[in-house]
Amino acid sequence: MSRLSRRVVIGGLAAAPLARPGIIRAQSSSKPVKIGLLSDMSGPYRDVGGPGNRVATELAIEDFGGSVLGRPIQILQGDDQNKPDISTSLARQWIDDQGVDVLADGAASSAGLAIQQVCREKKRIYLVTGPASSDFTGKQCSPYSAHFSYDTYALAHGTGVALTKSGGDSWFFVTADYAFGYALERDTMAAVKAAGGKVLGAVRAPLGTADFSSFLLQAQASGAKVIGLANAGTDLQNCIKQAAEFGMTKGGKQIATLLMQISDVNSLGQKVCEGLNYTDSFYWDMTDKTRAWSKRWGAKMDGMVPGLLHAGSYCAAYHWLKAVKAAGSTDAEAVMAKMKATPVNDFYNDNVQIREDGRVMHVMYLWQVKPAAQAKYKYDFCTKVATIQPADAWRPMSEGGCPLVKA
Repeated sequence: MSRLSRRVVIGGLAAAPLARPGIIRAQSSSKPVKIGLLSDMSGPYRDVGGPGNRVATELAIEDFGGSVLGRPIQILQGDDQNKPDISTSLARQWIDDQGVDVLADGAASSAGLAIQQVCREKKRIYLVTGPASSDFTGKQCSPYSAHFSYDTYALAHGTGVALTKSGGDSWFFVTADYAFGYALERDTMAAVKAAGGKVLGAVRAPLGTADFSSFLLQAQASGAKVIGLANAGTDLQNCIKQAAEFGMTKGGKQIATLLMQISDVNSLGQKVCEGLNYTDSFYWDMTDKTRAWSKRWGAKMDGMVPGLLHAGSYCAAYHWLKAVKAAGSTDAEAVMAKMKATPVNDFYNDNVQIREDGRVMHVMYLWQVKPAAQAKYKYDFCTKVATIQPADAWRPMSEGGCPLVKA
């Protein structure tokens, strides 16, 4: 048996109905509704997504009541290894052989774009929650996809514009060498230039690089005031750690973490991350509702706190289930029509719209990691610097090039 076949079998065996016990017994003859999560389970994005995305999806199913259209709900989760070929194979096998009704997550943007293409061909909805490239709602948009949580345009315009306007008017980029990194670099360069800054150069590092010293030294030698880190997960953590070891921030450099999440702060330590800014649409300590949900999630995740992609996974699954119920079907076209017609409401979204191009119009926030001495309790990492309204956070549809958008 091939490695891929073994992975699919394991994913299938791990899938379990999540309806309430009584409902499972009463409806055991009903065909389950299946949600397939294609995730990074062993690579650089495991902590920001991975197993935590399954837990978030389980909570969405639990809150929905455990079944939809009189059918129990199952989750399958497989490791796509951030590779387009593996993602494509898993997506096809799950749809063709296991009857998966909706795919979600995707991890790396290159893998996610491959999943989106399969879903376009197979007419299945893809809930984009892990990948960040703004191309998902741009030239490569799909009538069967909705992009939750964040994208490279919003990240670039939140952090990039703020740092440029505060004096960081020259930039050099250390960029992940694949679709996500290219998109984040491209969108941040455009934001920096629009804010009056200039870009002095960029260098690209392969995904999973352990030693960033040569890339960081090139950035330092450029003379740029800001070093933009267009990467994420353990790659980002290694960059931040090694930049600190080189004394870059003490030497006057600003480090722009264009996709940092709370798991990065927890892994590196608040002292190492002190003063860093980042943009996203969720923070566990925002409101009573976010704190309550985070406590539930943490109870299944060894006391950790969730990040943006975990919250986004809940949001996407819950909204899809509501649309399935409203449509009375799992048909992709009918369900997507309901998803776009119905505002997104959950523990951190309030009447959020999904645009014609599939962009979920979350409110975004700019956060800053506070000094450890100011923390009042565990995971008290951040201070809110700014609230970015949807009209300012997301790329205008007229600029995206999505063929679904009417001229």
